[in-house]
Amino acid sequence: MFWHRVSNFILKYRFILLVISVALTAFMGYQASKVRLSYELAKILPESDPDFQLYESFKARYGEDGNVLVIGVATDQMFTLPVFNDWYALNQRIKKISGVKEVVSNAGLVEIVRNDSLKRFDFKQIVPHKPVNQAELDAIKATIDRLPFYQGFIVSNDGKAHLMAITLTQEALNDKNRSSLSNQIKQEALAFGKAHDLEVHLSGLPYIRTEFTAKVSQEVVFFTILAVIVTGLILLLFFRSFVVMLISLGVVLIGVVWSVGYMALFKYEITLLTGMIPSLMVVIGVPNSIFLTNKYHEEFGRRRNQRQALQIAAEKIGETTFWANITTSIGFGVFYLTGSKLLLEFGLIAALSVMSTYAICLILITILYSYLAAPKEKQLVRLESKYISAFLKKADELVHHRRSVIYGTVTGLVIISIIGLSQIKAIGFIVDDLPKNDPILADLAFFEKHFKGVMPFEVNIDTGRPGRVLSPQTLTKIKLLQKEFAQYPEFTKPISLVEAAKFIYQGYRGGDPKYFVLPGALELNKLAEYSGTMKGNDDRLRSFLDSTRRYTRVSFQIADAGTKRIAALYDILQPKIDSLFNVDPETGKRVEKEEQYEAKITGSSVVFTKGNDYLLSNLVTSTLLAIALISILMVVLFGNWRMILIAVVPSFIPLIITAGIMGFAGIHLKPSTTLIFSIAFGLSSDGTIYFLTKYKDEFRNNKRSVAEAISQTIQFTGISMFYTAIILFAGFAIFTASTFKGTVALGILVSITLLMGMLSNLILLPAFLLWMNKKLVSS
Repeated sequence: MFWHRVSNFILKYRFILLVISVALTAFMGYQASKVRLSYELAKILPESDPDFQLYESFKARYGEDGNVLVIGVATDQMFTLPVFNDWYALNQRIKKISGVKEVVSNAGLVEIVRNDSLKRFDFKQIVPHKPVNQAELDAIKATIDRLPFYQGFIVSNDGKAHLMAITLTQEALNDKNRSSLSNQIKQEALAFGKAHDLEVHLSGLPYIRTEFTAKVSQEVVFFTILAVIVTGLILLLFFRSFVVMLISLGVVLIGVVWSVGYMALFKYEITLLTGMIPSLMVVIGVPNSIFLTNKYHEEFGRRRNQRQALQIAAEKIGETTFWANITTSIGFGVFYLTGSKLLLEFGLIAALSVMSTYAICLILITILYSYLAAPKEKQLVRLESKYISAFLKKADELVHHRRSVIYGTVTGLVIISIIGLSQIKAIGFIVDDLPKNDPILADLAFFEKHFKGVMPFEVNIDTGRPGRVLSPQTLTKIKLLQKEFAQYPEFTKPISLVEAAKFIYQGYRGGDPKYFVLPGALELNKLAEYSGTMKGNDDRLRSFLDSTRRYTRVSFQIADAGTKRIAALYDILQPKIDSLFNVDPETGKRVEKEEQYEAKITGSSVVFTKGNDYLLSNLVTSTLLAIALISILMVVLFGNWRMILIAVVPSFIPLIITAGIMGFAGIHLKPSTTLIFSIAFGLSSDGTIYFLTKYKDEFRNNKRSVAEAISQTIQFTGISMFYTAIILFAGFAIFTASTFKGTVALGILVSITLLMGMLSNLILLPAFLLWMNKKLVSS
């Protein structure tokens, strides 16, 4: 028999296997030391998705859209000499920090001055140095007030809030030391606030992502340690042995090292999802140790022969836990097939880590026990715990004598859960997972209140041929586009070539604010005579105009309004944009193909929304795929198609109940909660396999009746299933200590699902077995 040979092989070559395991772990540990944190917005959409491709080409052309970090203060003292001069000094200090490309604030603005002698426009600093008196500062304020281009950007429309926009270089955004850059800027800003007793707010995608990633980094360590402590205490309580606890945790931690090593080997970075894998491996890996140790102690209690007990335990549990871990891997592995980079990485690393941890546990625990003394009597007593025995006895009684109560209770719960399930809403926010009192949310609310938000919402425009961007026709269409967007209060004022043209024309006409308008074709030609400023030669235009003058962008900012509102805006505006650019207003017909533009909405906000929708559309697919694969596995294991119904239903019903709880509790479907169902189904199916494998062994090998086989299985496998459920429940429950709401929801819901899964496998599953046997006998 294969597993008999495996167990003998492990014990026969234990020293060699131990050395190989240590060497491989050292290698994986070295790889793990090279893993990096991800600072990017989660890449949920697959690379083949048109929206993803558009966004990537957009970033390749113009750079990252989320590259602006903002500092904001609310004060009516900004244009007093002490405050303004320190604001100016802050502007200058930040500008000198490595990784900062540009700083724009009311202490670092420019105005455009017409230079007739050189036929060019000069960009003149409004604040060339610190003002020395209040009169000079008042003149600066008067100049800024005459420039509509900056209103709503640098100063809020009501004049109560002031913003400093810090553009970071592409290299800084991708640098592993990005957090130190963000902290340096933060400390400078906080020092300014402290000096003037002002509350300083920081936000923008670079800042949010950096702070978010810092929290992820802290939680990777925190939850791994917490998982070790919690599972260690439970192991100590169950087995009453520090040696068993230390061996189990030590071996599982080797699996953790391997999981992080896999990330480095595949050149993956730590994200919010992959950051959960180390602690998940502790939680999922410990049950392997429980089943193996439990079986070892059980066999030793029977035979009083250590080697024989170990050989049988490794053989029996090796096979059972192999298939159980396969189902768990399937629960994770189905995410690999979604095509989403975020889920693909999580699914692959988790699936590999589950199977590696299984192999490590089987090999090392068996070997280490073989070098230790035989178990003591007090370690075997826990097999006869009166509390667990009473629980299992009650379960056995329900299965044999109260099946109608079981079916009625389950039916009632399912009906109620379906009502709750119908109330689930699918909505997500970019900073959705943060608690309401988090400073990031408080700062974001400040910018949404005074500046309408900081989340990028872009329109990418392909004019179809080089040189067409600066044509009066294109600029007029962009103007109409901006007018359309202005009808929606969610959007800030745009930044675009049209706004630049208006700003330049105001300078051309001597700075009078009434000339902050888009000039006509003749006036545009006059502007073009001035050193080709409108031809994109100035650095300030390069982020909005490519070198061929074929492509341009219109940039808006928006609040983190949620995926539903962003999707609604997209659905409303995209058709209107297409009509503005490609439908002749006089005839109402589309223009000829060679005259058409391609104007598409993109940006971080839109890509996040599309990614959220993609995840939800794949939720049902991934869950059904997991069910299908595990069902096929059941048929292979037990050779009976009827087993699909018996095996799948007890694991599927807890998912329905969990979905009902989500609906009643108002927990939304979003990236972090869509994972629950496939993962929980895979883990719940473990218990199904443990039960059915033992039942099959009792029924066929020990020649028991169906009723006797079920009672024996509940009594013996029920102990390990109970321990495992408690470990998994407590292990996932630790995630309720997370600072991310999605992780908290994941911990609560998976814990509940697994606890219900245990009850379902110990009560509903054997009830089904008895029902099926009765049907077979009667037929």
